[in-house]
Amino acid sequence: MNELDKLRVLIPHWIEHNEEHARELRQWAEQAGAVEADILLAAERMHHVNEPLIQVLEKLGGPLPSEHHHH
Repeated sequence: MNELDKLRVLIPHWIEHNEEHARELRQWAEQAGAVEADILLAAERMHHVNEPLIQVLEKLGGPLPSEHHHH
C-alpha cells in the first residue's frame, strides 16, 4: 500500500474521530453553564476542520474499500 492509499484509509478515520469529539463537546455544552457558548464554538470548529479533509479525500479518489485496515 502506498502513502496515498494509506491516507485514503486514515482520513475517513480522522473525520469520524473529529465528529465524535464534536458530538461529545455538544453534550458537555448542555451541562457547562456559563461556558456553554464557548464549548459549542469549539464543537462547530471541530466540525469545520473536516471540510479540507473531505476535499483531500475526494481528490484522492475517496476512501479505499474496507479491508479491516489497521492504523
